Amino acid sequence: MITKIETLDQARELSMEIIKNKSLTYEQKTSQLAKLAENLNDFPKEWASERLYEISKEGGFCDLWEGHAPYAPRYICPNYEKLLNEGCKFLRLPKSKTLLDAINTLLIFYHHVPSVTRYPVYIGKIDKLLDPFIEDRQEAKRLIRWFLISLDRTINDSFCHANIGPERTVAGEIILELLPELNDVTPNMTILYDPDITDDDFACKCIHSSLLTANPAFANDKYYRKDFKGDYAIASCYNGLPISGGAFTLSRLRLGSLARSAKSKKDFFQRVLPEAIDLMCNFMENKIRFIVEQTPFFKTNFLVTEGFVELDRFVGLFGMVGLHECVEKLLEFEKENYEYGKDDFANNLGLEVMDFIENRVNNFKSKYSTFWNHRFMLHSQVGAQDDDGDSAGVRIKIGKEIPMYDHIRHSGLFHKYFPSGIGDHFPFDETAIKNPSAVLDIFKAAFNLNMRYISCYGDSGDLIRVTGYLVKKSDMQKFIEGERVSYDTVQYAKEAFEKYHLLERKVRDVR
Repeated sequence: MITKIETLDQARELSMEIIKNKSLTYEQKTSQLAKLAENLNDFPKEWASERLYEISKEGGFCDLWEGHAPYAPRYICPNYEKLLNEGCKFLRLPKSKTLLDAINTLLIFYHHVPSVTRYPVYIGKIDKLLDPFIEDRQEAKRLIRWFLISLDRTINDSFCHANIGPERTVAGEIILELLPELNDVTPNMTILYDPDITDDDFACKCIHSSLLTANPAFANDKYYRKDFKGDYAIASCYNGLPISGGAFTLSRLRLGSLARSAKSKKDFFQRVLPEAIDLMCNFMENKIRFIVEQTPFFKTNFLVTEGFVELDRFVGLFGMVGLHECVEKLLEFEKENYEYGKDDFANNLGLEVMDFIENRVNNFKSKYSTFWNHRFMLHSQVGAQDDDGDSAGVRIKIGKEIPMYDHIRHSGLFHKYFPSGIGDHFPFDETAIKNPSAVLDIFKAAFNLNMRYISCYGDSGDLIRVTGYLVKKSDMQKFIEGERVSYDTVQYAKEAFEKYHLLERKVRDVR
């Protein structure tokens, strides 16, 4: 929801609540206080009309806490190869010559990459970044182990994302060996999987690690490369973005809430949905112009001036959640007794909604989204802590899952709409841990059915994918009991655990 701070007394009260909160660490308090100060600014009227505020209060629109005066892009994907090959003048970092050089250079640089979370949401293809510097495997494993530990202890947010693959590398093998041993939350990780490049043994090692630690997830490398016309990054939860660029902003529509505000199916398509799309496009565009034209980021930040990112490689992300609930409501209007996921009639209605959104969004021209032909990229957003009655993205909601292969076929219908990110998560029982090659066969089938992104985790493990990011069940229990936990994402996941039946996802087997 977008909010207004009406009075100074209200701001003081909110700040004191943050200061006195026993569950927040010092860093978490300073971040929230900074956001509170930023939000003392009202949105300019040309950004957010009173109608947008009304839709937001009704639950139909959310700006994902980007703030009322954002001063950097939401997601940034620097060119880390350039950093290691050339160094960085601003940070006085020379070209890397050894593995120790490379690791320390990256750790220093990460500290200076901003995002909406205040931590880097993309830390590069870490296997390919480190592999050229490996001379002794045992020494490399010792150093990479501490590299991964450092990431987890200093980047306290599992929206931080690393990529590996598609090729097998020594660094990649070492990382997969270490993930189950460390069992850490950060970084979130994805293998860029291509069956013509990634050998089955390496892919099965990725599956085995994922069943134990929820890392790495699998991206359909060919599909992404086709859309991005070459290289790309998977960042944050599972956001496909241009390397040397990123995302200016991400807002989203709650489709279920919007459908519940309509009077009929006709009213939804003719009034409610087009109005919400147009208001959100205008909101996003004005926010982007503010970042580019009125803040100094793209003029003075060293990431730009030294060529680690380029303005023309940033895009706006148009997100959405709650398609399942939207379809349910539209079916209710039509007095049709079908179920999203199970029945073609309901699924085709979901496709009708997505076709409408895609066409309407593509008709909006964005001045600075040059990379995507001056259009916003659609994003199936993972969900947020205050979503009420709107499931993540276009997924079948928890508790309504269907058999595995039917579920995959259903997902494959919708992944085509979302070049900037969509994913499905499947918990497996112990039969999968004993037979990771069977899970790999499922993933191959999923990619053949045009899924972009898929992940798994072991139902009995401590690490779990919430919506797209990782959280430990044990950390969540500590937070619920009032203990401090260093990871910011534990706060965001609390409602998902308590309200959205996260632990009740259908557990799959490979019998």
